[in-house]
Amino acid sequence: MSKYKIQKNPFIVPTTDGKLIEEIWGNSTGNTDVSIAHMVAPPNWSEPHQTPEFDEYTYIIKGKKQFEIDGEIVVLEAGESIKINKGARIRYSNPFSESCEYLAICLPAFSMELVNRED
Repeated sequence: MSKYKIQKNPFIVPTTDGKLIEEIWGNSTGNTDVSIAHMVAPPNWSEPHQTPEFDEYTYIIKGKKQFEIDGEIVVLEAGESIKINKGARIRYSNPFSESCEYLAICLPAFSMELVNRED
């Protein structure tokens, strides 16, 4: 049994909002404990509010990203990171003029069943 596994082909999550989601590890690789995704959110992108049942860590590589966390607005720039605890009502967006590239890590792994997105 090998002591490691190399991931060379991230799963490209289909989207309709112009956002690139490359799941490197997570449910697409049979790992429900953690998900790691590389993402690029285009300018003027946003998602609906959600109340995830997982902790989410975000590290901004390039650009800026806005977080609305239980009504508080937080903006992160390249080189900054945040941990948002499960159960917080959040809304992610990029209301800025340039794309935002970032990494997201979810514990346990992201799934539509655990994200609790609002319509």
